[in-house]
Amino acid sequence: MLFAVGLPAGAFASNGGVSAGGTPASGSGSPSGHASTNSPGGAAPSAGAPVKAPAKKPYTAPVTSHSASLAYSGPVYERTATGQVVPYVSAQASGELKSITGGAAAGQLSEGKPDLLVPGRTARYVGGLAAAPMAAPPGVQKIIWAGNQIVGLPYIWGGGHASFSSPGYDCSGTVSFALHGGRLLSTPEDSSEFESFGSHGVGSWVTIFTNAGHAYMTVAGLRLDTSSADDPSNQQGPRWRPLRPGNPGFSVRHPVGL
Repeated sequence: MLFAVGLPAGAFASNGGVSAGGTPASGSGSPSGHASTNSPGGAAPSAGAPVKAPAKKPYTAPVTSHSASLAYSGPVYERTATGQVVPYVSAQASGELKSITGGAAAGQLSEGKPDLLVPGRTARYVGGLAAAPMAAPPGVQKIIWAGNQIVGLPYIWGGGHASFSSPGYDCSGTVSFALHGGRLLSTPEDSSEFESFGSHGVGSWVTIFTNAGHAYMTVAGLRLDTSSADDPSNQQGPRWRPLRPGNPGFSVRHPVGL
């Protein structure tokens, strides 16, 4: 395997049409025989006035799902050490490519596990790793790529607390490592400390679920957790997993701005 890491309110009425209040436009509405331009709360804007578009609802990544499937068959890319984005070549395919050509697989790869990318704004599960959505902020992508670096390591109670570098990680150590990769945490925190981390509630991209006994996080639609709860794989240790149907019993926090 290669390692690299409406119409607007107060719409105008016209002859033969329907006014904003639903009353047929007729001569009885005004002395001139045209529909009244009066609307509740004052006069309607003139024909040349700019119309404001309705505000867009801010994007919020999902934090729950009733499906445990992580299947994905769309395109996958990789960010190389030089910052190029190239089609991702899996470990087996890249090995075959080297044996045939004697050269390196597409692009110059960075050290560690590959920095995977997928179109859109939802992270995808690719061969055990998480591929970061191209539409996500760079900090979110870095959190995902950092989490990939410890996937597959064993669960060790207290792992990742004395130092971000550890042969294994516990739940909050895993969350700490990923946040540190996104430049959001300088010192590891335990699950109780995470109860006051950042801001309250669900984040736009990143959400931490924590209590005195456990902590995990969701990032762009995938869950990074050491517990196999609601994960058919039943594997322990730091891993990307499907979202849970619910997250009861946890304080909900998120990094400011994410």
